[in-house]
Amino acid sequence: MCGIVGYIGKQNVVPFLIEGLRRLEYRGYDSAGIAFLQAGQLSVTRAVGKLGNLEAALQGKQYTGTIGIGHTRWATHGRPSEENAHPHTAGGIAVVHNGIIENYLELKAALQKKGAVFTSETDTEVIVHLIHQETVQGHPFREAARRALKQLRGAYAICAVSEKEPDLLIAARHGCPLVIGLSADGVMAASDIPPLLAHTRRMIFLEDEEMAVLSAGGASQVTVTDLEGRPKERAVTTVDWNLAMAEKGGFKHFMLKEIHEQPRALTDTIRGRLSLATEEVTLPELGLMPSQVSRLSRLTLLACGTSWHAGLVGRYLIEELARLPVSVEIGSEYRYRNPIVGDGDLVVAISQSGETADTLAGLREAKKKGATTLAICNVVGSTLAREADGVIYTHAGPEIGVASTKAFTAQVAALLLLGLWLGQANGRLSPDVRREVAEAMIRLPQLVEQALRQDDAVAAIARRFSTYLHMLYLGRGTLYPIALEGALKLKEISYIHAEGYPAGEMKHGPIALIDPQMPLVVMMPKDRVYEKMLSNMMEVKARDGIVIALVTEGDTAIASKADEVIALPDVHPLLAPILYVVPLQLLAYHVAILRGCDVDQPRNLAKSVTVE
Repeated sequence: MCGIVGYIGKQNVVPFLIEGLRRLEYRGYDSAGIAFLQAGQLSVTRAVGKLGNLEAALQGKQYTGTIGIGHTRWATHGRPSEENAHPHTAGGIAVVHNGIIENYLELKAALQKKGAVFTSETDTEVIVHLIHQETVQGHPFREAARRALKQLRGAYAICAVSEKEPDLLIAARHGCPLVIGLSADGVMAASDIPPLLAHTRRMIFLEDEEMAVLSAGGASQVTVTDLEGRPKERAVTTVDWNLAMAEKGGFKHFMLKEIHEQPRALTDTIRGRLSLATEEVTLPELGLMPSQVSRLSRLTLLACGTSWHAGLVGRYLIEELARLPVSVEIGSEYRYRNPIVGDGDLVVAISQSGETADTLAGLREAKKKGATTLAICNVVGSTLAREADGVIYTHAGPEIGVASTKAFTAQVAALLLLGLWLGQANGRLSPDVRREVAEAMIRLPQLVEQALRQDDAVAAIARRFSTYLHMLYLGRGTLYPIALEGALKLKEISYIHAEGYPAGEMKHGPIALIDPQMPLVVMMPKDRVYEKMLSNMMEVKARDGIVIALVTEGDTAIASKADEVIALPDVHPLLAPILYVVPLQLLAYHVAILRGCDVDQPRNLAKSVTVE
């Protein structure tokens, strides 16, 4: 949520900041602003709305500064307005901030008693006043920032510059991500990787309660300390992404591009982990020895949003393959319970970004209670990956669209690999089943390619139903979580009310909603519950309901009963969730386009929920 960029070096800083903020638009925002030093003076420009408004405010002026900071704001404290937009300033200092300062009211009251004048409703403004007060006491900029940060409670990532020390940029984090980029012509900071990719792949990921001081001159000009001022050694990571991976590549929207990237994302997630010769799974980064698996009594999957839906699928997969009891927890609920967890438990936290605040808090709670922890995430070097005992990277590449698509299917693939690995480690998975699933996984990217060829058919269905205001999604077994995910996608980007249900629950309430204005999407491959799903569909048709059926190719019986049919290749039941979610992603996309919605940046949403 929100976005930060900062730069110090040889380039003209204003184009750098605007370009960087544009690469962070996917995170969601309602206002934007930049601050930079030119001829020793601080210049600040802010605007409400999209970046185009900020660019318009900057147009026609000459800029030559080489140090500055920028921000896209997603409102928490204070409505979207120019006054509440970042950067905030005091005493020749400018600050941008992601996160929430929990003790800002008491800090604000104390600062006002000392004469500080506040011009916004934000919690962020206390940070710049704190730094300014420390400089008034005679502390140099870096020391003033460090002393100010020690007074904050809550989550933050900040960048700051000062007129008095125009050769320094301060960056710090606690609970919100911040990445330092190292290039030949300068040093930069950002709240995510994409703004840095045009300039470098060499990056330093700051840890919680660390502060970096950046000056022109490259890596040797980055010093990292903790908040006590003690030096910290931070490794330089080479990120295996490139700029082209974060661009649209000829697609109209990032979301559509990422839907079509799923065969490659699945291939990259599976590659090197599943042996074609032996059908065995190798997960060397897991941090868990096979001998430890025998001591596991339970596995908990911890996630939020779409990743939680991946976890729901994972429960079916792991219980089936490894015969371990699995629970699935919502991160935002888990952190406020007193969960029963400890030695003998494996807690797997799932997050695309590896920075989801509630999921991180749940992981830390589990570690504190003695559980072994594992991360499934997409971003190398993310906080979740660093703090867990082991990690499975999904290798989906950068996902820019707010509504997750390829990250979801890659997470399900990673969970399937984990289930296979656990089953082979504890001896509960038969070689025949392992071979059968492994062979199906190898074919999976090709099957997803076939599903993507249904794009035109799905678009035609979208044209028929884009004006409806409600929709239900039904599935059983591993496809029940896909019903939830399909409904979520439609809600997220088209703003149509949609709900997912286990099909067997229809008679327990939702069937009362069935009428000609409530289309149902039903997933009914030829599996062991096919006849049950057929009965559910006929119950809907008997009540004049409209049915969109996702079926196995060659199933002609459904064609005469459903109003619309999407035929998908035959697939192993454990892999059906990955295949069947693809047309639901396409359906949500096409409906949203027809309704004139912004599919990459849906209203009120942010890509990474890094604050509570």
